[in-house]
Amino acid sequence: MRPTLVIMVKEPRPGRVKTRLGQDIGLTNSAWWFRHQTQALLRRIEDPRWDTVLAVAPDREGLNSRVWPAHLTRVAQGRGDLGQRMSRILRGLSNGPLCIIGADIPGITRPCIAEAFKALSNHEAVFGPAPDGGYWLIGMKRARPPRADILTNVRWSSKYALADSAHSLGNVSIANVATLRDVDTADDLKHL
Repeated sequence: MRPTLVIMVKEPRPGRVKTRLGQDIGLTNSAWWFRHQTQALLRRIEDPRWDTVLAVAPDREGLNSRVWPAHLTRVAQGRGDLGQRMSRILRGLSNGPLCIIGADIPGITRPCIAEAFKALSNHEAVFGPAPDGGYWLIGMKRARPPRADILTNVRWSSKYALADSAHSLGNVSIANVATLRDVDTADDLKHL
């Protein structure tokens, strides 16, 4: 089966996206940064080796948005915390290798994504760790739909997010790929 890469995006409106970054640089500047970062990311990682899908929020506005490229398939993220939304994506799309990434990681490249899909040939799940204890990528082989309770009881936005997420997957083989930094604050921008 052809692998699928899902990129989680929000409409780049001030006060709706990158609000922690917005506290440091202003909400309009953080929304502008996210929009341009996402557009650059999409140019860098679209590849004929995998299907690229946008998981959009808010649902109705994101599905009809003219901000994102019209040629990309879109699915609604739906309600719930990050774990509920990612779990729904992992369970809802057709079986086969699937990786989910955020759009706020400037270091993502095609080789990073290819490495994650390659890891799924020998493992049931893959994570791309972040230095803060979270992760920039989660992927699953999905020979069959994952359990409904994956990604529950995760302490999001903490140093435990990756460990809690891995634990929630149960007894599966997990690979880790490159560690990349996301951008949540002005200090994160300084590291670019």
